[in-house]
Amino acid sequence: MNPEELRYSKEHEWVRVDGDTATVGITRFAADQLGDVVYVDLPDAGGDVEQFGKFGEIESVKTVSDLFSPVGGSIVEVNETLKDNPEKVNEDTYGDGWLLKIAISDQAQLDNLMSAEAYESHTAE
Repeated sequence: MNPEELRYSKEHEWVRVDGDTATVGITRFAADQLGDVVYVDLPDAGGDVEQFGKFGEIESVKTVSDLFSPVGGSIVEVNETLKDNPEKVNEDTYGDGWLLKIAISDQAQLDNLMSAEAYESHTAE
């Protein structure tokens, strides 16, 4: 089950909104598909991302996948823990395995994302 309070993208990223800040990570479905994550390439804080624009890569024992931002805005924080502990993405997908925190440029962007129920339908296809 995906947490109900989150919003989801078709590219398998999740967003948790707190005021004007969005915490972004990959979904449990994506983590399971990737397998054991061995490296996460993230941008530096201070840069900007566009909604659905590429912001980094995630590498597992199986493959390398692009990461796409579910919202646009300014990157205010990057999960530095993942540099030395990329396995956190698998261990705590919706908690300590987060990737970025973004100051959202427009809250209306959230309307372009899926609810937990819609995301579960999307991944069941």
